[in-house]
Amino acid sequence: MKRSRFVVSILLVACLVMAIGMPAYAAKAIKIGVIGPMKFVQGKGHWNGATMAAEEINARGGLWVGKKKMKIELVKLDSNEFLSMTDATNAMELAVTRHKVDFLVGGFRTEAVLAMQDIAMDYKTIFIGCGAAHPELCTRVAKDYKRYKYFFRGTPFNSMYLVKVCFIHLATVGGIMKKVLGIPKIKVAIVGEKAVWVEPMVAVTKKYLPKLGMELVGTWRPSAVATDATAELSAVQRSGAHIVFTIFSSSVGITFARQAGELKVPAAMVGINVEAQKDGFYEATEGMGNYVMTMNTYARGVEANELTLRFVNSYIKRFGEVPTYTADTYSAIIYGLAPTIEEAGTLNADKIVAILENREYAVPSGIVGYMKDDQGRHLHDLKWGPGYLTSLGVQWQDGKLVAVWPNRWKASKEAPEITYKGIVPYKIAPWVIEKYKK
Repeated sequence: MKRSRFVVSILLVACLVMAIGMPAYAAKAIKIGVIGPMKFVQGKGHWNGATMAAEEINARGGLWVGKKKMKIELVKLDSNEFLSMTDATNAMELAVTRHKVDFLVGGFRTEAVLAMQDIAMDYKTIFIGCGAAHPELCTRVAKDYKRYKYFFRGTPFNSMYLVKVCFIHLATVGGIMKKVLGIPKIKVAIVGEKAVWVEPMVAVTKKYLPKLGMELVGTWRPSAVATDATAELSAVQRSGAHIVFTIFSSSVGITFARQAGELKVPAAMVGINVEAQKDGFYEATEGMGNYVMTMNTYARGVEANELTLRFVNSYIKRFGEVPTYTADTYSAIIYGLAPTIEEAGTLNADKIVAILENREYAVPSGIVGYMKDDQGRHLHDLKWGPGYLTSLGVQWQDGKLVAVWPNRWKASKEAPEITYKGIVPYKIAPWVIEKYKK
């Protein structure tokens, strides 16, 4: 009996010593759920960016939350949202019920993110979207602030601004082709994957092309995961298009570029092709993706500000490739959530929302600021333009992904001229030159 009491006493003393000796953050970690299609490059970017952010924060001891320091713990959640809406909603439900996450970052396909957003809002959990572009994700915030105020867009800026940037790229390339090839009026074919986020982009493009002095020759909508695009490409070639305006976020971007290169379709490719943003695109297209241009966030050697190279070079060193835009989970955590949590001194979602929605802060791709609508209501949507976020226009040239825009770009007559360090001239594909050069 005495021996048993002695053992119990020793154990109690040991536990007390351990408790006293343990750092304050060991009692509880800040749990951040990273949700995305983890079997695809987009989800891989989500996880890699978040991993870098958590490691940097934890290396300095964690975050001050009031008077205690807490480390970051990441929870990896595979939404499988390309293939299953049910998987996406299940993953989100598990994040907040089983894993008890404090915050969420990620999401990619709008159809899935809209549903995942509702689940996060049910539990009043802050969710920073790092992939989906549809405006509705943020107009919900303005329409029903009490319910949706816990959602913020982290990347990219919404699809209306995405298409605006694409129009700038389109006008830029069209102007170069007119000048170099002597084409009097540029003909454009729209090719966008079948997805909700593409709908507003297609609609606006159809209306806006005449304002650019360009002619629409047709619209094609292949499956987002199509493995054969020869029918669309043959139709595009018959249409006489000089430029193909692409709107791709999924694997069809590889299929389309590879087969277009094989067929030597005499048209420049401009727009959005998320697959073309990654280092493996050139090999995936067997070299046929050369001269494809896409909107992007990062490129080797290009500096939007003093934070860019540090992030890009660290990411390349760690993961062996340039970060895609979904890797901006890094920015969402290290520049968005982390300082806001420390300023709030709490993990209380309402207090964090009140601070975050009014902050403006630098990230590796520019400056984050959140918009209000024309009625002055919070949208939690990203500001676009000089002084905020602009993105890049990148092109594959001789097997290398280089940035070609902004190059002496002015958003308006009054706006400053912008050229980021590391920008190079755009190149027209040789077979396009051969077809149209007089």
